[in-house]
Amino acid sequence: MALLTGFFSLGNTTLADSLTLHSGWQFSKYGSNEWLPAVVPGTVHQDLIAQGKLPDPFYGMNEDEIQWVEDEDWLYRTSFMLTEEQLAHQEIFLVFEGLDTYADVSLNGACILKADNMFVGYRVPVKHFLRKGENKLLVSFRSPLREAMPQWETNGFIYPAANDHRAERVSIFTRKAPYSYGWDWGIRMVTCGIWRPVRLEFAGQAVIEDYFVCQESVTSSRAEVDNRLEINNLSNQIQEAQVKITCTYGQERSRMIEQAVSLQPGVNTVSLPLNIESPHLWMPNGWGEAALYDFHASVTIDGKTVACKQHQIGLRSIRVVQEKDSLGMSFYFEVNGIPMFAKGTNLIPSDALLPRVTRERYVRLLEDVQAAHMNMIRVWGGGVYEDDALYEEADKRGILVWQDFMFACTPYPHDPAFLKQVSEEAVYNIKRLRNHASLAMWCGNNEVSEGMKYWGWKKKYGTEIYQQLADGYDILFRRLLPEKVKELDPGRFYLESSPYEANWGRPNTWKNGDSHNWGIWYGQKPFESLDAEIPRFMSEFGFQSFPEMKTIHSFASPEDYNMESPVMNAHQKSSIGNFLIKKTMGLYYRVPEKFEDLVYLGLVLQGQGMRQGMEAHRRNRPYCMGSLIWQLNDSWPVVSWSAIDYYGNWKALHYQSRRAFAPVLVDAVREGDKLKYYVMSDVLKTKDIILQIELTDFKGKVLRRHQVKGELPVNSSALFYEEDWNSAFAVCDTTTSFIHMTLKGVHDRQVLSDEVYYPVRPKAQHLPQAKINCKIKKKNGACELTLKSDQLARDVFIEIPVQGVRFSDNFFDLLPGVSRKILITSGDGSPLEDVSVHIRQLSDISYTEN
Repeated sequence: MALLTGFFSLGNTTLADSLTLHSGWQFSKYGSNEWLPAVVPGTVHQDLIAQGKLPDPFYGMNEDEIQWVEDEDWLYRTSFMLTEEQLAHQEIFLVFEGLDTYADVSLNGACILKADNMFVGYRVPVKHFLRKGENKLLVSFRSPLREAMPQWETNGFIYPAANDHRAERVSIFTRKAPYSYGWDWGIRMVTCGIWRPVRLEFAGQAVIEDYFVCQESVTSSRAEVDNRLEINNLSNQIQEAQVKITCTYGQERSRMIEQAVSLQPGVNTVSLPLNIESPHLWMPNGWGEAALYDFHASVTIDGKTVACKQHQIGLRSIRVVQEKDSLGMSFYFEVNGIPMFAKGTNLIPSDALLPRVTRERYVRLLEDVQAAHMNMIRVWGGGVYEDDALYEEADKRGILVWQDFMFACTPYPHDPAFLKQVSEEAVYNIKRLRNHASLAMWCGNNEVSEGMKYWGWKKKYGTEIYQQLADGYDILFRRLLPEKVKELDPGRFYLESSPYEANWGRPNTWKNGDSHNWGIWYGQKPFESLDAEIPRFMSEFGFQSFPEMKTIHSFASPEDYNMESPVMNAHQKSSIGNFLIKKTMGLYYRVPEKFEDLVYLGLVLQGQGMRQGMEAHRRNRPYCMGSLIWQLNDSWPVVSWSAIDYYGNWKALHYQSRRAFAPVLVDAVREGDKLKYYVMSDVLKTKDIILQIELTDFKGKVLRRHQVKGELPVNSSALFYEEDWNSAFAVCDTTTSFIHMTLKGVHDRQVLSDEVYYPVRPKAQHLPQAKINCKIKKKNGACELTLKSDQLARDVFIEIPVQGVRFSDNFFDLLPGVSRKILITSGDGSPLEDVSVHIRQLSDISYTEN
């Protein structure tokens, strides 16, 4: 058997002659002899659902009804026809891009592959096993629970894998997506199946096994790249060949380099350096074009091109600066020599059933990231190494990717068999992903170092077992993985663990490196704590909310509409979740009586609270240089920390992220007896600006107005103006007024930022029952709303009963007398039919008496 050394898709290689094996599949529970139709790529759960053998796992409490599947073995079979012409090729490879997880593959009676790692692909030479006419293929999957049970029974202690929601915590023994065993936002659905594409490849005299465009030096004046190829000569003799590299940008003239090589039988390594003068640099979202070059490699023998492979390459330099300074240790990303404030989010798998995640869903998700002015996503270590489609979309949009290896929240074994699996996994995924311009860094794991230091494992297990855990940590994350990164992806930054030194409960550590601040969640602190607890780089922080009601409708009935109903608790995986949502809500709002109002207000609470943190991080640059919210998305319809729910609906959090991460933002904050106005800017050029400050009552009357002139900060944040807080509100009632701030260019009058500041918390405000006038018209298959109110309407939420629709804006404050146009489009581009529109505002909801 051979590990697949490159992830093959039409996006990065030319498959001159291949046969996709996605049809005619059947599946059966081992021992039953009942064969039913199957879909490949897919999972056994999807096939069981399609055949009526499983209920919808996401509905109600059906999670309990699907657990038996993980304890069974499953068989998948198909057959395919081959011609004599196809069999005449020099070699034929059977390619599985992903098998989940323990599988034996038999072809025409021969066992050709034993798979044991979900995170790798396999490429097996099979010509000698194939026949003219019908060929039979069988994949036998063994239960990942029963497969790992001998290790669990003989281990001598139970690993602290608390997110594994079964008494026998066997997940750590298996190289399989950790989240599938359960998480504090995830359903337990331990899948198996042929989860990524499968095909036959017909090869001639040679194949390009791997093509790495190694960027050795990139500046605005010159890019020096080394084209490194692994070419497999499939014959048993030396072959004379021409290897050619072409590099093209748009309509510009191509650059080309060619070299004659003598290919020895087997794998040959070839290097072709290429210099590009005055390159178009790949820039992050918000800084310019994410320029991509087309690199094409070909191998010609006897005048015939026998193999080729291509990549889209963004030429750029990315440096992670982690240096000791007078305050502690910095942590920030420098792109093309410019320090970048990282604005972004943490990505989990987009579905509990991974084959459902199509390219279209990746496109949608990365469009949402880009639309929120983000420039970074962190692929979190408890999920999967995502499909090429995600990284390709990130490449196109200038989104940097922080890539974790798939280890999270627990120590792991370090026996020889396990280390071999991890080594193969690292090689496969480093080679697969290293050409992407978006790939910014590798990280060994999520929170394992923090757990070793602070989660009480030494006390729980004692010195001897703890030392075993520490030895395993050292081998995996300080030796094996960094060595593979250094060998295969030279120059790319490797971080041992996130966070490495900082801990949210220990203030003295916040000054070092990246932080996960869970103070507003597990620490049950108010959102104001985010203004004071400033890290060097925030790589995780979050607060939960329910999804909106139309998503709740998808998994619950009206009789379940209670925060503590069995169904709601089945979709709330955090032990303190519902309690803490209501507790924190009570700090800022009066707590509503109706469930629907709790859901709405919880969305508002999450968005406003998290925005406070994002803005605090931006205000405090360059000490703090990153803000990555937890989390972007959901893997099923659930109560969670997500900004976008399972069906693609933006929560208030994503709209607030877009506002907090705007290229230019004016932000007012009370500091002591001062009201300070900060201007936060990610733009790379200055201009003359003017800040207009209007103290306004809820009916729109301007009580005070003044202007301040200055210069726009360049890629930084600055205190722009300050005034005495009491003086600022001396002429008004703070419960019925707000400050409206408008930042404009002096010469072009372009509005750069338009924001409001409220001097008191919402529960202290006397909000009017604003009457919102709404005009609706159809516009090119979309729906356009025009909203206007003569009084302030806070946190306006527009609902329509269609999943995944996009709003040009939502969860906004409608200022008195100001007209707002909102465009609503469908998630898939289809025309919107007549839909009902419901508009909520903060003053609409009813309350219990506190």
